[in-house]
Amino acid sequence: MNKQELIEKVQAVLGGTKVDSQKAVDTVFDSILASLKKGTDVSVAGFGIFAVKMRKAREARNPRTGETIKVPAMKVPKFKAAKALKDAVK
Repeated sequence: MNKQELIEKVQAVLGGTKVDSQKAVDTVFDSILASLKKGTDVSVAGFGIFAVKMRKAREARNPRTGETIKVPAMKVPKFKAAKALKDAVK
């Protein structure tokens, strides 16, 4: 399922226009993104937890040239699925 299909599902449930449904979906995603940018975890009961973790600096190898390069430490988004979601997918 992509974003457009998600918008169509929201429209089917809520009614109204696609523009309104798109605003609703965009608001949810924008809110999650804004919280993660601030370093705040986002927990959705029964679905999971979105968080930002720090990845350590490391050395990697360029597969094309074999050259060793340094990859700096960086923040990366993580998602941990809730037990209810894991059980539903089984």
